[in-house]
Amino acid sequence: APAGGEWSGAQMPAYGQMPGGSYTPPPPPVRPKSIDLAVKLMQAGGVLALVNLLTVFLFKDQIREAAEESAAKSGQANVDIDTIVSVSIAFAVIFGLLGALLWFWMASANGKGKSWARIVASVFYGLSLLSLVASFMQAQPMLGRLLSLVSLAIGTGAMLMMWKKESTDYYNAVSRRP
Repeated sequence: APAGGEWSGAQMPAYGQMPGGSYTPPPPPVRPKSIDLAVKLMQAGGVLALVNLLTVFLFKDQIREAAEESAAKSGQANVDIDTIVSVSIAFAVIFGLLGALLWFWMASANGKGKSWARIVASVFYGLSLLSLVASFMQAQPMLGRLLSLVSLAIGTGAMLMMWKKESTDYYNAVSRRP
């Protein structure tokens, strides 16, 4: 320390600065085309889920007929069919919106390279595959069945793209970033 125990401004060390300049973080990993395609497919899946949601209103008469048939088979003549139809449509709308939101959420998270999102999307894909198989055991309008198959094809394409080697490299690179 200089005489008198005080530092002059010129002699004071500059704290907080690294020798040789400032730190520049590495650039973010470049998102591969396979992830770009997976994201677009998932967004298309979300749009298809919204379209599928609208078809519920096209099948309102079939919903009513199924409710009337079920009430007749069970011997419950005093059932309010209008309420059953309204509740059925409300559930279809809620689950349709939820499905669309899940598609868009997975598109966003996977596009950002979140490794957990690839796992979650894969689980959703497996559940949709099981759901489709189960739906073939029930009566369903041809349009609904066709939309389900198209949705499965979109999901299959997204899965294939997300699990390609360049996609795995991207997820790993994003995971290693600070």
